[in-house]
Amino acid sequence: MNPIRNFCIIAHVDHGKTTLSDRLLEMTQTIEKRKMQEQLLDSMDLEREKGITIKSHPVTMHYEYKGQHYTFNLIDTPGHVDFSYEVSRSLAACEGAILLVDASQGIEAQTVANALLAMQNGLVIIPVLNKIDLPSADVEKVKKQLEDILTIPAEETLNVSGKTGTGVAELLGAVIERIPGPKIDPEAPLQALIFDATYDTYKGLICYVRIFNGSLKPGQSVLMMRHGTTTQAKEVGIFTPHMQETDVLNAGEVGYVVTHLKTLTDIKIGDTLTLCQRPAQEPLPGYKEIKPMVFSGLYPLDTKDYERLKTGLFKLQLNDASLTFQSESSTALGFGFRCGFLGLLHMEIIQERLRREYDLDLIATYPSVVYHVHLTDGTNLDVDNPLRLPEPSFINYIEEPTIKASIHIPNESIGNILDLVREKRGECLSTETLDEQRILLTCTLPLNEILLDFNDRLKSITKGYGSMDYELSDYIRSDLVKMDIMVNGEPVDAFSSIVHRTKAEYQGRQLCERLKNLLPKQMFKVPIQACVWGKVIARETLGAYRKDVTAKCYGGDITRKRKLLEKQKEGKKRMKQIGRVSIPQETFVDILKSNVES
Repeated sequence: MNPIRNFCIIAHVDHGKTTLSDRLLEMTQTIEKRKMQEQLLDSMDLEREKGITIKSHPVTMHYEYKGQHYTFNLIDTPGHVDFSYEVSRSLAACEGAILLVDASQGIEAQTVANALLAMQNGLVIIPVLNKIDLPSADVEKVKKQLEDILTIPAEETLNVSGKTGTGVAELLGAVIERIPGPKIDPEAPLQALIFDATYDTYKGLICYVRIFNGSLKPGQSVLMMRHGTTTQAKEVGIFTPHMQETDVLNAGEVGYVVTHLKTLTDIKIGDTLTLCQRPAQEPLPGYKEIKPMVFSGLYPLDTKDYERLKTGLFKLQLNDASLTFQSESSTALGFGFRCGFLGLLHMEIIQERLRREYDLDLIATYPSVVYHVHLTDGTNLDVDNPLRLPEPSFINYIEEPTIKASIHIPNESIGNILDLVREKRGECLSTETLDEQRILLTCTLPLNEILLDFNDRLKSITKGYGSMDYELSDYIRSDLVKMDIMVNGEPVDAFSSIVHRTKAEYQGRQLCERLKNLLPKQMFKVPIQACVWGKVIARETLGAYRKDVTAKCYGGDITRKRKLLEKQKEGKKRMKQIGRVSIPQETFVDILKSNVES
């Protein structure tokens, strides 16, 4: 009987995955009590501050059960929809999954999405109800939801409390009895799946691997089958949860390999490691290429930081394969990168990591999506940046991406949520009653409409009880236009955006008003205009900075004051003719920040 069990914990965000991981580490005595701290596997400051898991965290544990010694390889995964790629990579390295459901909240959108992902990968699922110690926990209702929505028998469900440790021993027993050991062939050539990687300044590239066949020792030469790179394994080891060096990594185990590679482009997540002397016949299936959904420009505040930003993005891409970027330049902001993200939270996390880990001050442009532009000459163009949109005379029509969203909400919120969906140009396809309190809405929405405030408003309307999961759907033909912002007659490319024609005027007015409040006053009046294909649709005027030229003129005839005012008026006219408005860097930061936050 194989004593190894490889499993991960999957759940909706904030259902208690990392807290349960803490109890498992305690129960298996992986961490000494004096070194124990809450959310131990969330090693990033950002994860602790936000209370969410951003990166998958592997750890090896040892446990005695019925007189036999077992090795557990656990991977704690994120719960937010923006990090579903992390979850899919973790599932490929496991044979089983603990499906964690909050006994007070019940099944939510990401619970369903992650459970279906595990089923597609052929994993054994152990359903677990967490937070049973809460007064609001309704165990029987949630068990019924598991049966109705995911067709998981109620009798298979385990009740635990990640906070108090109740039921954790029974859960460890269920992991041993229900999840099969890995099917291995020790005599077969080495096949190791790279499911993650990180960069260490002193050690170089470190690959996180799951060994499917064969074994790996330090000093052996290895080949990356898809990439064709060869290197040497300097060191191998396991996670406890910190890296601990070992003599060998055997089939079925999860661990790390320190390579001689120093170049970040030499490795690809999802590649297969094999030995140069005795290579495997074919690589493991790996992962499907993930396509970013949201694009935004990242520019350093100080142009001298461009190279540091480039290095930082390369290192983050190694650790987060769903991040894409390419260099671009802007008249207003200088040199930077056009980055692709899986969602707004993903974009926020990447920016924050760049600020903290690489000490960079950044400006992010207005987020956008990829549009399919069909030109009059019959060719097609993919546009992710408003500046690349051709002139209207060359455009036949534009298609925008849509999403299929599953929205779980309380019954009493349905009217307000349907209004929100309609406001965002969406359509409700079906409604399904989950129980006497919750409803599942299936909707299609333009991806561009949910970028900024959809999730926040969903949470506000449902008092925090609503949740949403989505997947990319079809491209549909839409009446989209490019909106430019002109300051004193000159377009400012950093504020350009692609919007739906019906919303252009409202968004243009909002942006002009915000700019009017943020721009410093000049010695002359400055027009701020929103234009669609050259036609002005909104305008605000920034009042002139006025010096009181009549302050020293006291008493006497009124004509003395008029003379001074006329003189000032003439001076302002001349100034306007040669006047050019320079927009301070802080204005770009403030306006783009308020765009993303609104």
